[in-house]
Amino acid sequence: MIGPLLRAAASSAAARSLRTAAQDAVSRALLTVGAALAVAVGAIFLTFSALSLLESQLNPAGASAIVGAFWGLLGLGYFVANRRRRT
Repeated sequence: MIGPLLRAAASSAAARSLRTAAQDAVSRALLTVGAALAVAVGAIFLTFSALSLLESQLNPAGASAIVGAFWGLLGLGYFVANRRRRT
Protein backbone atom coordinates (compact mmCIF):
# COMPACT_ATOMS: atom_id res chain seq x y z
CA MET A 1 0.00 0.00 0.00
CA ILE A 2 2.71 2.47 0.93
CA GLY A 3 5.13 1.29 -1.79
CA PRO A 4 3.30 2.89 -4.75
CA LEU A 5 2.84 6.08 -2.76
CA LEU A 6 6.59 6.29 -2.07
CA ARG A 7 7.36 5.59 -5.73
CA ALA A 8 5.02 8.39 -6.83
CA ALA A 9 6.61 10.82 -4.38
CA ALA A 10 10.12 9.85 -5.52
CA SER A 11 9.25 10.21 -9.20
CA SER A 12 7.70 13.61 -8.49
CA ALA A 13 10.86 14.77 -6.70
CA ALA A 14 13.04 13.47 -9.52
CA ALA A 15 10.92 15.26 -12.12
CA ARG A 16 11.12 18.49 -10.13
CA SER A 17 14.92 18.30 -9.89
CA LEU A 18 15.13 17.51 -13.60
CA ARG A 19 12.97 20.56 -14.41
CA THR A 20 15.13 22.85 -12.31
CA ALA A 21 18.28 21.44 -13.92
CA ALA A 22 16.83 22.10 -17.37
CA GLN A 23 15.84 25.64 -16.41
CA ASP A 24 19.35 26.28 -15.06
CA ALA A 25 20.89 24.99 -18.29
CA VAL A 26 18.65 27.20 -20.42
CA SER A 27 19.35 30.30 -18.34
CA ARG A 28 23.10 29.66 -18.47
CA ALA A 29 22.96 29.21 -22.23
CA LEU A 30 21.00 32.45 -22.66
CA LEU A 31 23.42 34.33 -20.42
CA THR A 32 26.35 32.98 -22.45
CA VAL A 33 24.73 34.06 -25.71
CA GLY A 34 23.99 37.49 -24.25
CA ALA A 35 27.55 37.91 -23.02
CA ALA A 36 28.97 36.87 -26.40
CA LEU A 37 26.68 39.33 -28.15
CA ALA A 38 27.73 42.12 -25.79
CA VAL A 39 31.42 41.40 -26.41
CA ALA A 40 30.90 41.33 -30.18
CA VAL A 41 28.98 44.62 -30.22
CA GLY A 42 31.55 46.21 -27.92
CA ALA A 43 34.39 45.09 -30.15
CA ILE A 44 32.65 46.49 -33.22
CA PHE A 45 32.00 49.87 -31.61
CA LEU A 46 35.50 50.13 -30.16
CA THR A 47 36.97 49.21 -33.55
CA PHE A 48 35.01 51.91 -35.33
CA SER A 49 35.85 54.52 -32.70
CA ALA A 50 39.56 53.65 -32.89
CA LEU A 51 39.37 53.76 -36.67
CA SER A 52 37.77 57.21 -36.68
CA LEU A 53 40.31 58.49 -34.15
CA LEU A 54 43.21 57.17 -36.21
CA GLU A 55 41.72 58.53 -39.44
CA SER A 56 41.74 62.01 -37.96
CA GLN A 57 45.48 61.66 -37.29
CA LEU A 58 46.54 59.56 -40.31
CA ASN A 59 45.21 58.77 -43.75
CA PRO A 60 42.35 56.23 -43.98
CA ALA A 61 44.54 53.47 -45.43
CA GLY A 62 47.07 53.76 -42.60
CA ALA A 63 44.33 53.76 -39.99
CA SER A 64 42.78 50.64 -41.50
CA ALA A 65 46.18 48.95 -41.56
CA ILE A 66 46.78 49.68 -37.88
CA VAL A 67 43.35 48.43 -36.81
CA GLY A 68 43.69 45.35 -39.03
CA ALA A 69 47.14 44.59 -37.63
CA PHE A 70 45.77 44.88 -34.09
CA TRP A 71 42.97 42.39 -34.75
CA GLY A 72 45.35 40.13 -36.65
CA LEU A 73 47.78 40.01 -33.72
CA LEU A 74 44.91 39.43 -31.32
CA GLY A 75 43.67 36.51 -33.44
CA LEU A 76 47.18 35.10 -33.73
CA GLY A 77 47.58 35.24 -29.97
CA TYR A 78 44.28 33.43 -29.55
CA PHE A 79 45.27 30.62 -31.89
CA VAL A 80 48.69 30.23 -30.25
CA ALA A 81 47.11 30.05 -26.79
CA ASN A 82 44.45 27.63 -28.03
CA ARG A 83 47.06 25.37 -29.62
CA ARG A 84 49.11 25.27 -26.40
CA ARG A 85 46.02 24.38 -24.41
CA ARG A 86 45.25 21.39 -26.65
CA THR A 87 48.72 19.85 -26.47
